[in-house]
Amino acid sequence: MAVVDPSSTVEPPVADQASRLILVSGPTRSGKSRWAEHLLKHHPVVTYIATAAARPDDRDWQKRLEAHRQRRPDHWSVSECGAELVSVINGLAPGQSVLIDALGGFVAHHLDLTAQEWDHLCEQLIASIRASHCTFVLVIEETGWGVVPPTRIGGLFRDRLGTLAQALDPVADAAWLVLQGRALDLHALGQVVP
Repeated sequence: MAVVDPSSTVEPPVADQASRLILVSGPTRSGKSRWAEHLLKHHPVVTYIATAAARPDDRDWQKRLEAHRQRRPDHWSVSECGAELVSVINGLAPGQSVLIDALGGFVAHHLDLTAQEWDHLCEQLIASIRASHCTFVLVIEETGWGVVPPTRIGGLFRDRLGTLAQALDPVADAAWLVLQGRALDLHALGQVVP
């Protein structure tokens, strides 16, 4: 098995380069956000886009958000996009690096969409990333490894998240799976499922 060099980082973008996309996925508490942050640690201009709802009354959630804040370099700007991830991406200045943490928040905001509306929104998201002249590191939660969700909405969330992650992979320059604090290079180690 390949060993990942912990000093691996992504080169900062050049203003006129085409967009680059790096996917970082893994289960809860795997280290995926830390790895995504590490990949951009030497970039001079980084926008951190938070997709999850704020949940100000959830003390445990607030502790988790604070841990993320404490790790981020002071020069990173933060944008809380709510449901408007595509609009935020479309408004980004070229040549910067962008960490989107995480795709699950985007999915959760749009569970009320019909299948056709959801597919259209996913196409818009992918087109926006590809049209941008930024480097994106996109964190994706892995949800399908646990118990089957007992509710229809839980199943819809899991299925939409997994399907969108697979749609993003063909346009990604790199994909990492983070488990137990270790990052695995999926493009180097894996084979595309026919």
